[in-house]
Amino acid sequence: MRTVILDMQSGLYAGTVRRALVQELTEYQVVISPKPEETAAACRLLKPYALLLEVTGYTPWDLEERLKIRESVRRDVPECRIVLIVDEIADRKLAEEVKKAKQNGLVDAFLFASASESYLAAMLDSL
Repeated sequence: MRTVILDMQSGLYAGTVRRALVQELTEYQVVISPKPEETAAACRLLKPYALLLEVTGYTPWDLEERLKIRESVRRDVPECRIVLIVDEIADRKLAEEVKKAKQNGLVDAFLFASASESYLAAMLDSL
């Protein structure tokens, strides 16, 4: 069974994404990190297949803080795939920065928040 860890600003949004992934990916365990400060430790403990990090304009969910988590996870769990998700409609500039992080090889993938649940699940399963 593969594990995916979600680290998202909104608990409601995280719960929705978790339910969607569990429906689409029956062989996956989806864990929600309770706080960004606990995400890297959860990754060390659970050795997830993927870590999905929401990026917003607010600390501790801003891109700089997310890349710090990514650095820690890469060091401790190098096989973990790192995926960023950003609301491209609410913040086009931030969406462009997230895209550049992928282009620069800092993350394995990125998603726009407008992506469908089935696309999210298929993308994660294909990493």
